[in-house]
Amino acid sequence: MSYEPPTPPAELPADIVDTLNGYSPDQLQHVVDYAEELAEHKAREARLEEESAENDERPDNLPDDVPSKATITIKEINDNRYYYWQWREGDKIKSKYKGPVNPDE
Repeated sequence: MSYEPPTPPAELPADIVDTLNGYSPDQLQHVVDYAEELAEHKAREARLEEESAENDERPDNLPDDVPSKATITIKEINDNRYYYWQWREGDKIKSKYKGPVNPDE
């Protein structure tokens, strides 16, 4: 290992380099751990968005106000079963009534 400080990548903004140079070894290790986790998270999000865009075909029976990522779930209410479209918007789960479950299917 060299006794010279490493050369920062040209793509790294100078203000970030200056900030990192002021950190202790322990703080830098925390930055490394966080940066690796953040990079993995962002790569996963990008991959999911790409897959979603590839599979963005809307089913024919999907209402206009229901996103294509919605799935069908069955809810039982008062001993009756019903289909609902369900999807996530942020931290909330949204539902829209689709129709009764046909027991003959």
